[in-house]
Amino acid sequence: MSSKLVIIPTYNELENIQKIIECVLSLEGDFEILVVDDGSPDGTADIVKSLISKNNNRLHILERKGKQGLGTAYIAGFEWGLKNGYKFLFEMDADFSHNPEDLIKLYEACENDGADLAIGSRYVTGVNVVNWPMGRVLMSYYASAYVRLITGMPFRDATAGFKCYKAEVLQAINLDKVKFKGYAFQIEMKFTAWKLGFKVVEVPIIFTDRKEGTSKMSTGIFKEAFFGVIYLRLASIFKKYKRAK
Repeated sequence: MSSKLVIIPTYNELENIQKIIECVLSLEGDFEILVVDDGSPDGTADIVKSLISKNNNRLHILERKGKQGLGTAYIAGFEWGLKNGYKFLFEMDADFSHNPEDLIKLYEACENDGADLAIGSRYVTGVNVVNWPMGRVLMSYYASAYVRLITGMPFRDATAGFKCYKAEVLQAINLDKVKFKGYAFQIEMKFTAWKLGFKVVEVPIIFTDRKEGTSKMSTGIFKEAFFGVIYLRLASIFKKYKRAK
């Protein structure tokens, strides 16, 4: 069994799922994949299941009923990965906005350079985003600036969803107490790891907007992130951060 598990949440990713699986499994380093599918009506899970027997136990699927949110999908994936003994657990989108080859850079940051959590960062070396309208680029960039201002975190890409965790980080976070389900989940996990004293580094990547399928971004998700940041900051004033045993 590999020590590296790439967790890919899916909901209606029919156009992308086979291609992203093939790209990740073709990389050097024996990455494995866990697809967490929330009952996609387009047959995403059926495609994954048809590929499992062809990939030497390197492809796995966790099926859930109904669309339950990005954060809960990742937590289910983390719990599955920790239970099965993986040492490095990755978050990655199914739509090729994250380049699969950058998984190697994130892994090396943790394995060779001492990071506990490596963030694939769009903004650590400027603005590295392709195919987004200028309005969305500005919204994302200034959203990260807003998160830094409110929380005090130093990370340039505080909302990033392309990451590599060492298992020790996830074991130290009480996953049952993670509050947010949407994109605020990404902020909460970084904030908690940072407050627990883990070494968090940003690895520069180029983010490319999806070419196929439909974005899952919504006004509700944006509102959760906006107000969630204020909640995290206020709650941290009264909370003592201790690593779970």
